[in-house]
Amino acid sequence: MNLRPEEINRLIKEQIKSYGSKLETTDFGTVVSVGDGIARINGLDSAMAGELIEFPGGVYGMVQNLEENNVGCVLLGDDSNIVEGDKVSCTGRIVQVPVGEALIGRVVNALGQPIDGKGAIKATDFRNVETKARGVIDRKSVDTPLQTGYKAVDSLIPIGRGQRELIIGDRQTGKTALAVDTIINQKGEDVICIYVAIGQKASTVAQTVKKLEENGAMEYSIIVASTASEKAPLQFLAPYSGVAMAEYFMDEGKDVLIVYDDLSKHAVAYRSMALLLRRPPGREAYPGDVFYLHSRLLERAAKLAKGGSITALPIIETQAGDISAYIPTNVISITDGQIFLETELFNSGVRPAVNPGISVSRVGGSAQIKSMKTIAGPLRLEYAQYRELASFAQFGSDLDKETKAQLAKGERIVEMLKQNQYSPMKVEEQVLIIFAVSNNFCNDIEVSDMKRFEKELIEFANLSHADVLKELKTTKKFDKELMDRTAEVINEFKLTFKPGAAKEN
Repeated sequence: MNLRPEEINRLIKEQIKSYGSKLETTDFGTVVSVGDGIARINGLDSAMAGELIEFPGGVYGMVQNLEENNVGCVLLGDDSNIVEGDKVSCTGRIVQVPVGEALIGRVVNALGQPIDGKGAIKATDFRNVETKARGVIDRKSVDTPLQTGYKAVDSLIPIGRGQRELIIGDRQTGKTALAVDTIINQKGEDVICIYVAIGQKASTVAQTVKKLEENGAMEYSIIVASTASEKAPLQFLAPYSGVAMAEYFMDEGKDVLIVYDDLSKHAVAYRSMALLLRRPPGREAYPGDVFYLHSRLLERAAKLAKGGSITALPIIETQAGDISAYIPTNVISITDGQIFLETELFNSGVRPAVNPGISVSRVGGSAQIKSMKTIAGPLRLEYAQYRELASFAQFGSDLDKETKAQLAKGERIVEMLKQNQYSPMKVEEQVLIIFAVSNNFCNDIEVSDMKRFEKELIEFANLSHADVLKELKTTKKFDKELMDRTAEVINEFKLTFKPGAAKEN
């Protein structure tokens, strides 16, 4: 093809116009030492704190220490094939995880990679695991309840959407059970749930997933699991990955519940990292930095003024009920209250083993429906009086009539607040049974019959007086008229109730 000189001239000019001299540089470093999931690298002069760096074999690490002569990095994968002298490159990206609807119903690791055998996750959005918490201007006060389905919690220690409520107690006192039941109770409530398992056995996580599936809760849940067999950096990262996923939904205007199970193991994982990275003890490492570690995580829970919220339920394990130890006091000072589960109560058959004396919600009645708020105040007082009276009554046999009546009512309150695992209760049903006990409708019911009375009363109300239950949930004022109608339902049921009949297994 013959081109005329003027055409050649035009083509050359076009090429010159579109020419751009873009220089791309990549920062490389060299591995100085590696072991126990920690690597030290020379030469990464432009590395950023929290940046993702790439090792040979597709293994990634996260920059933690920026020192004068080298960079301290935690590995987010297998370090067995990484050796001294290997070349390492910066990616220019802070550690991110996939977020979005595609993760709902899935079990992922701390990096957001699927571990449930259900194939790849087709996520299009990614978020940094570490971001700044929302400021005061973006937030609004908590005013919408998040029901756990437990009478003892929803009446005495209410949780609101956007709140941070600590679940604390010794091992094997029902902390995880309370959190999992709260997730199950969100069915139909338009709440996305994220359960972060830190340092647990893989079999324990699998059992939790199975229970959630059986109760239809995986339809609106995400499980982020960093098991005990994984290295400390992944256990450290897991809760931040979970809250990054939660923030996506919060920004979309949705309500999210996130459970951190548990932050005691998270602190241990951080301690391992701090020791291996040779961070100086005191403010810069364990134990001093654990407050900052957990505060920057929990402060990301919020209720936004424009809509959307993250409710955080961190779990902390105590040793012999010592809530004044270092890590429990740290987390108590960050959260908006705590639910204390007591070993003594658990072993005596009071489950959930909530101690109402130490447990507190700093949001209180703002996070309750009107009917529950009306009846919960007297219930708390009567329960506290019963516990005090019961401790004195065991030393004396000669009690006056009024004290005996108070103790009898207290026994029925304790029995009413007992609840089996995986059986959360609708809030309007809770109001009905608490109203019955508080207003002396159960004084002539034997304590051994209380569970059956509760079950049959709720069945009767749902069958014959569903309108009253609906009004108990939606009413803006629990007035005398509604109280009278509620009393009528209970009296009508009592005419058909047969004490001592066939008991529950």
